[in-house]
Amino acid sequence: MPVDVSEVAVPSIAAAIGDPARARMLYCLLDGRARTATELAAVADVTPSTTSAHLRRLEKERLVTLVARGRHRYFSLAGVQVAAALEALSVLAGGSGPEAASSAPVRLRGARTCYDHIAGTLGVRLHDRLRELRWLRAADDRTYELTPSGAAGLVPAGIDVGSASALRRRFAAPCLDWSERRYHLAGALGAAILDVALKRRWVVRDLDSRALTVTALGRRDLNRYFGVGASDQS
Repeated sequence: MPVDVSEVAVPSIAAAIGDPARARMLYCLLDGRARTATELAAVADVTPSTTSAHLRRLEKERLVTLVARGRHRYFSLAGVQVAAALEALSVLAGGSGPEAASSAPVRLRGARTCYDHIAGTLGVRLHDRLRELRWLRAADDRTYELTPSGAAGLVPAGIDVGSASALRRRFAAPCLDWSERRYHLAGALGAAILDVALKRRWVVRDLDSRALTVTALGRRDLNRYFGVGASDQS
């Protein structure tokens, strides 16, 4: 009987993620930013030589990618599929129910990045509002499509729908939020919203975590453009 490739690949990938030091590195990269081996060594609390071995393993399994800039080498997650897998593992690891959700750190639960889109309470509320406004409708159980009213509604907020839809990736998709146990918005549209939120300083990244701080301007504009009130934000 032919061997299914996944029967070989899945255990190897799972073993790569399953090492505690490598898992810390991967989750550190889940905010979408690239980091050096030195920075990842500090996160994983291992020696530089051990870090190099771990990163080689993660590269081999196509979980991280390496980009060289002069003398510096930067590592980042190998794409949205890796980020989605890590988020899904967080959901499994956290169990289910309100007790599991409430155990999440308050700052991360309020608003955070999930690779290249907004997660946490704010991300879930934005997802729900886009559905309530009928700006998004389900194309199937894994993707959304933008309605004409949605395309028109996103323009004032500065969301470049044309550029997002031209990318070679899913345009809009639900992503199960590990702290809220509900969906936030992923895909090219979710990334475009986070990009605008950062550029317009609706949210500000934490330096050492995935947490996002919603600014006073952000509270005003998120309510103005999406109807997400102050009580829905971190």
